[in-house]
Amino acid sequence: MAGFETVGWAYDLFMDVVESVGLGMWRTVLTRRARGRVLDLGCGTGRSLGLLVRADTVFGVDPSLSMLVRARRRSPAVPLVAARAEELPFADHAFDTVVSALVFCSVDRPRVALGEIRRVLAPDGSLRMMEHVRSSHPWVAWLQDAAQPTWTWVSGGCHPNRPTEETVERAGFRIQPFGRRSRRSMRLFVARPSAQPSTSTGPEPPGNDVA
Repeated sequence: MAGFETVGWAYDLFMDVVESVGLGMWRTVLTRRARGRVLDLGCGTGRSLGLLVRADTVFGVDPSLSMLVRARRRSPAVPLVAARAEELPFADHAFDTVVSALVFCSVDRPRVALGEIRRVLAPDGSLRMMEHVRSSHPWVAWLQDAAQPTWTWVSGGCHPNRPTEETVERAGFRIQPFGRRSRRSMRLFVARPSAQPSTSTGPEPPGNDVA
């Protein structure tokens, strides 16, 4: 599916705008405590790679070769791998931290991809995620649902109405309350692997939006 998220220069132009009005600070918060062996999942054009200054080693992975070309220009020394989130070509427990910035809105099979993250994370590792999610306000969620087909087509895959926090927890992670950020439909959090993935179903839990 074609869209601005799949065209490197268009994606960077869009991100320049949204990061200038606040998202850039969220990205800084997301990356600044990533340590050890770090995987930037869905690294895109490499906007997070240069911020991973506390990492011992960094790998970037993205399914788009054209996006990786731009990422290579930003971070020439970082190993980059063309792969899908659902099929990560890394050994079990290969990473201490997985960073994901605005990725799971576009992943085809989020639960499968989260299972892969669990596999490649060390048992005491952490998933650091920044994502826009389905709103906890019914009328906003209705608008997201109404806009989703057109927005997904225009963007090249983004779904604005996914309950990603719930999906993360059902896939076997515990979202840590400390440091969690919530503003309207944006979320930033750290999650750690729990003992077993949950098989429960139910409505999205209430949000914690900050005005």
